[in-house]
Formats: sequence, C-alpha cells, structure tokens
Amino acid sequence: MFTGIIEAVGLVRRMEPRGGDLRLTIATGKLDMADVKLGDSIATNGVCLTVIAQGSDWYSADVSLETVARSTLANFTVGHRVNLEKALLPTTRLGGHLVSGHVDGVGEIVSVTPSARSIRYRVKAPDSLAKYMAEKGSITTDGVSLTINAIDGAVFDLNIVPHTVQETNVGDWAPGVKLNLEVDVLARYLERLMMGERAAQSTAGAGITLAMLAENGYGSH
Repeated sequence: MFTGIIEAVGLVRRMEPRGGDLRLTIATGKLDMADVKLGDSIATNGVCLTVIAQGSDWYSADVSLETVARSTLANFTVGHRVNLEKALLPTTRLGGHLVSGHVDGVGEIVSVTPSARSIRYRVKAPDSLAKYMAEKGSITTDGVSLTINAIDGAVFDLNIVPHTVQETNVGDWAPGVKLNLEVDVLARYLERLMMGERAAQSTAGAGITLAMLAENGYGSH
C-alpha cells in the first residue's frame, strides 16, 4: 500500500520487451534506496511494481501484459519522468489516502488553466469510473493523491498547488497527456459489498443498479 505522497521524481533509464511483457529500469533520483530490498514495492506513476534488481540509484521491475494494457507504461520512452513512492510502513504519516497501486483506468488531460498560484487541470476519466468519483473525494493520478474539486460526468477538476507541481511530474502535464487513475479503494469495495450474495454469481459489467440501490434502502420515498 501507498499514500499518494510522492517521494521523488525518477527517469526511465531502459525499456526491454520480454515476450509480450516489459522490463523497466528506473533511475531513482533523490529516492532513498538504502532500505529497499529485492521484492519490495515501489509505485511508479501510480503502478505498484516489484523490485527485481537494484543499485544505489536505480531499480528494475517486470511489468506484466495486464499492467501494460491497463496503464500508460507502454507509452513511456527513455528519459520519461515518473513519480516514485516506496510502500508505506506502519509508522508512515498517512498524508494522502490509502492507495493500492492498481490502476483502474487511463484518463486524459482536457485543459490546463492558471488559478492564482495554483493550476487547475480538467481530466477526462473512462466513463466506467465516473460512479466511483465524487466532489471532494480522493483520486490517485499518476501516483499523486489528489482531491476532486468538481466533477461533471466523467470529467473532473483538480486544483494543484505549486509545491506539488515542483515535487512531482505534474509540471509535465498538458492537454492530451494520458494519466494513470486509481479511484478510492473504499468505493470499489462498497460496490462489491452492496451486491450481497449476487457477488458470487457472474455479474461482469453489472455494477450498481437502481434495483440494487432500492434493495439497500436508497430508493425514493
């Protein structure tokens, strides 16, 4: 698990295709690698990757075909800047929110607008994720824990302060840039819980329905 508070910005050093999968090597910048061991997890632009080789200023990880298909990692090039965060410890301050490092979908920057000293970003998420997002709720965007300031359908607004822009790769975001999105893990589990016994049945694509809401006391009166 992670918190969405970025510890360093790294650079893609090498990308090696491996029979449909991908081996990724990241230069870690100022990330402290002294306590990192083989098998540890590092969130890389919001994707939880397992360290399979390492040095004092780099690590390598194998990326599965599933992860390549569901994230922006396939679009990386050598020199691409990535947000890095080591897995949290029991003593870690939870400055952001609980982040699993499992990407739910890929969003796209729609617009970038200055807002006093901050920057307002509008992001289009996949329609399938809209039900998991709420105004003032949390979302992880390229590994960064952020608050949704406003939402219109599947398009949401982020207001990002100068410190976050400076300490992450947010400064590289521009209209058309694709981003890894992870919704609040509690929303995913709540949907599954509300399915009750039907969760054991084949319900691919069913999700929350009006009938399910009514059965759980959320219908109109």
